[in-house]
Amino acid sequence: MPVLLSRLAPQTLSTQLAERIGERIRMRLLPAGARLPSVRECARQQGVSTHTVVAAYDLLQAQGLVEARPQSGFFVRDFVQEAPLLQSAPARTAAHDGAASIPQGTRINASMLVRGMFHQSVGGKPQPGTGVLPAEWLEAGFLGAAMRRASSGSSLHDSCVRYGDPLGDIHLREALSRRLARLGLVAAPQHIITTMGATHALDVISRALLRPGDPVMVEEPGWTVEFARLVSLGMRVLPVPRGPDGPDLAVMQRYCESCSPKIYVSVSVLHNPTGYSLSPASAHEVLQLARRFGFYVVEDDTYGDIAPDHAARVTVLDRLSHSIYVSGFAKLLVPNWRVGYLAPPPALVERLVDTKLLSTLTTPSLMERALAHCMEQGQLRRHADRLRQHLAKARTRSVALAQQAGARFASEPAGMFGWVDTGVDTETLAQRLLDEGYLIAPGAMFHAGRQPSTCMRINFATTQEPAFWRIFEREVRSLRGSA
Repeated sequence: MPVLLSRLAPQTLSTQLAERIGERIRMRLLPAGARLPSVRECARQQGVSTHTVVAAYDLLQAQGLVEARPQSGFFVRDFVQEAPLLQSAPARTAAHDGAASIPQGTRINASMLVRGMFHQSVGGKPQPGTGVLPAEWLEAGFLGAAMRRASSGSSLHDSCVRYGDPLGDIHLREALSRRLARLGLVAAPQHIITTMGATHALDVISRALLRPGDPVMVEEPGWTVEFARLVSLGMRVLPVPRGPDGPDLAVMQRYCESCSPKIYVSVSVLHNPTGYSLSPASAHEVLQLARRFGFYVVEDDTYGDIAPDHAARVTVLDRLSHSIYVSGFAKLLVPNWRVGYLAPPPALVERLVDTKLLSTLTTPSLMERALAHCMEQGQLRRHADRLRQHLAKARTRSVALAQQAGARFASEPAGMFGWVDTGVDTETLAQRLLDEGYLIAPGAMFHAGRQPSTCMRINFATTQEPAFWRIFEREVRSLRGSA
């Protein structure tokens, strides 16, 4: 679909076009090697002269973002290896945040979706595919007070001139130990390790316990960044279908018998993207397999703070014998503080700390101590209660809008994400919606083999606008009509 260029804007049409294409390149929405539309085709799409397109492509060449290949056209340069060429995106000035049409075959991938998290409200539009809550929901005045308290007296000097404890700030670990005890999970402060977010915790575990080529069981559908992370480390990913009650146990057993997997990565509570939560019976059977075949269950409890209190967790049943608990605060409170943690079996603590030291040395004790103050005063718990209320209202509104637009939910709406069946291929739908300024998360991303899917993941917090669902309904209808 055409990009809307403003003839009333102070910039020329060629400058506007170059800015939009350049921004998509910087966000990796146009990957290295992608061919831009021909000059004539781009002019037709945008409703401008070929001279305007030539001028725009020349600007992109001058910025080092594209290259001209004789007799072939213009292509996105691989500037990952050319860091000096990557400049900050120019300020947006046009009314619409479109871009040149993405060439056919270009896919939204894990990196693109993560980059979308840093551009949550592009052109004033909330982004349905992002995995974070709106910034205004996360505003918490108590954070500033906690940081001031943590940096009072000699604390600021000590945290700046000394490395922190390799395990993490003792005040935070003590608060985390009490927090886990309320879930029924016993973990002493000396057996808890803080990390730079939950993703870093998962990375520390992988690097400490796995070697390239090792088989790892993952849930499918599952978190696309976890697939990409494991593949980048050279692991062999074994997808296990995830249902309403838990993983497909028959598939898990076959993997155990034939592949001897080392770990199983699971989001037991409010699973991403389906919203499913593990049943106690399924948790027990997963644990029986872990004990029988000798693998670790790595339980990512990122969404635990917005989950029902009675939610079942493998780590609670197992008492951290064949399981490792992982969580963090990026989703709930402070995305940019990057505070996460893990609670492993005591025998693994030193091994995991050694791996943490090799990757980050230590973690920022000042932020950890401030977070500990928030937990000790009950502020974090009250904040989580408010978020649950916000999400409940947003979920009700988003579900109603989705159903009015003809979509149906493939799983019962719960938590932060909805797993929506659109009835059409969502990779194709994603390309069309991108041209309208909306980044969605197509279902293929949540499958290790990237097979086509009619499902997409939505964030309930960012899909409350009727405008998005009107465009969604129009594009779905168009795709069905052309099938």
